Amino acid sequence: MAHLSIILPAKNEAAALAGLLPLLRAAQPEAEILVVDDGSTDATRAICAEHGVSCLSSPYSMGNGAAIKRGSRAARGEWLVFMDGDGQHDPADIARLLAKLEEGYDMAIGARDWGSQAGVGRGLANTFYNWLATRMTGHPVLDLTSGFRAVRAEKFREFLHLLPNGFSYPTTSTMAFFRSAYPVAYVPIKAAQRVGKSHIRPLRDGLRFLLIIFKIATLYSPLKLFAPASVVFFLLGCLNYLWTYHHYGRLTNGSTLLWSAAVIVFLIGLVSEQITALTYRRTE
Repeated sequence: MAHLSIILPAKNEAAALAGLLPLLRAAQPEAEILVVDDGSTDATRAICAEHGVSCLSSPYSMGNGAAIKRGSRAARGEWLVFMDGDGQHDPADIARLLAKLEEGYDMAIGARDWGSQAGVGRGLANTFYNWLATRMTGHPVLDLTSGFRAVRAEKFREFLHLLPNGFSYPTTSTMAFFRSAYPVAYVPIKAAQRVGKSHIRPLRDGLRFLLIIFKIATLYSPLKLFAPASVVFFLLGCLNYLWTYHHYGRLTNGSTLLWSAAVIVFLIGLVSEQITALTYRRTE
């Protein structure tokens, strides 16, 4: 087995880390464990020192995705495991994820069932994200937003420049792997209730998660988003023309504007598709 690094982004998760770190050490005694302290104001650093775990501290909070990027750059392992520092993920499941990498997959993701979702609203949102990503990629996507995953380090680092500093790094990395034809596997897991209070607030982060829907499309194939929108504008223009011709016997500016919008949206989709292709082109 390749050398393993386990990366845990943490912000004020001292209570959870106190119980999690000994379990991690017992489950993977040879692994490098790296806690990325995202500007915590609690005893996170002291807990890491107590258990002999490396702690990469930030002077202020930069976001979950930023912690993932910092940890990925600092990790020495050929394989990386990302898991939340809030106690939701079972260290015993790491071996199951690594088994998928041994089979030849480049990314293995822990897929939560409905009972592991943090509330009905979050569960419905994740179900919709999974459905949309499946439609976009043509591959079954069982859990697009899971933060528990194992990856090959050299493949994951190719996409660090694409990852946001916020909470949607799982979405971005998953779609990037699909786009680049790196095989992705899903492993069913049970997630426990987190220790402490979640840092995600529905009202504050609602718009951010809504933007994930558009990120899914633009990260994989923008034309699959822009082409249907272009067709909608074109059909609306046709309907408007039929209505105005029937009532007034002429072509109105409304129909012309809708047809123009259809052309513009389609051309934007073509340009975006080319930009996306350039984004994923590997530099030798």
